[in-house]
Amino acid sequence: MLATLPLLEETDFPDIKREKLEILQVNLGYLCNQSCLHCHVDAGPNRKEQMNRQTVDDLIKFLQNTNIRTLDITGGAPEINEHFRYLVKAARRHGVRIIDRCNLTILNEPGQEDLAEFLASHRVEVVASLPCYLKDNVDAQRGKGVYRSSITGLHKLNALGYGKPGTGLTLNLMYNPQGPSLPPPQDTLEADYKRELQHREGVEFNSLFVLVNMPIKRFGSMLISKGQFHEYMQLLKDTYKASNLKGIMCRTLISVDWQGYVYDCDFNQMLELPLLIQGRTKTHINQISIDALMENPIVIRNHCYGCTAGQGCSCSGAL
Repeated sequence: MLATLPLLEETDFPDIKREKLEILQVNLGYLCNQSCLHCHVDAGPNRKEQMNRQTVDDLIKFLQNTNIRTLDITGGAPEINEHFRYLVKAARRHGVRIIDRCNLTILNEPGQEDLAEFLASHRVEVVASLPCYLKDNVDAQRGKGVYRSSITGLHKLNALGYGKPGTGLTLNLMYNPQGPSLPPPQDTLEADYKRELQHREGVEFNSLFVLVNMPIKRFGSMLISKGQFHEYMQLLKDTYKASNLKGIMCRTLISVDWQGYVYDCDFNQMLELPLLIQGRTKTHINQISIDALMENPIVIRNHCYGCTAGQGCSCSGAL
């Protein structure tokens, strides 16, 4: 894989600082049952990195000792981690809102037959990746058969009440472009998704989030190999909007990797750019003081333009 960080080091992106911490985002490991072209984690079936029980307990202790009310769990496919359900149960006991970044096909994997029921019983919010409502586009980006398996997963969630009015079970979908372009307006695309998925598959969901493809890891390497990296970076810079700076996710979030080390965001985690605090070059979640994070400078590189381009984007969609 071609490294993108050397091409991102020089930047004129404005300095930013953290505000009040609201979200703990945790990557439970890079193992995944899929291997997608756009994946900024470079996740896949051959990855071995998985968070152990001790680190999960460190996360739970951190939640207990802070006022953070949202736990955002990601991967890979986070549900593969053997401690996923233990973490969910512990966080729910403390009244924490939980988001599961689900690829949908994991709901159909052997050993995960009761996963949808588990998520529903613990009132876990599901953010599900579905890069298009057309079969050919999804399979081209994520692999043959992924579209049909994803629809099966959505039907399982809908049958339990996810995405349906009055149930309180939230199901949001996540879109990302097929290639080096910005996503279309979120509101317009959401209307298209709702109409087409209802008509074609009888699927319901709450909201659609759009996400810009980050020029890092697998997607960034593809851009380099095709000679499109600099052109894509120029697109991100040309469409930069200063008004998006206020809403970018790194201001209110920290990202924790599978070993428990802390980063300003998931993208910095993948670039191995750790959060800088108290003179440490690397900080573990069991060393973090939440007060020390306020006004802490956020590590920036040129990929930060991806979050501020066009309509802007965060883990909760357009800004």
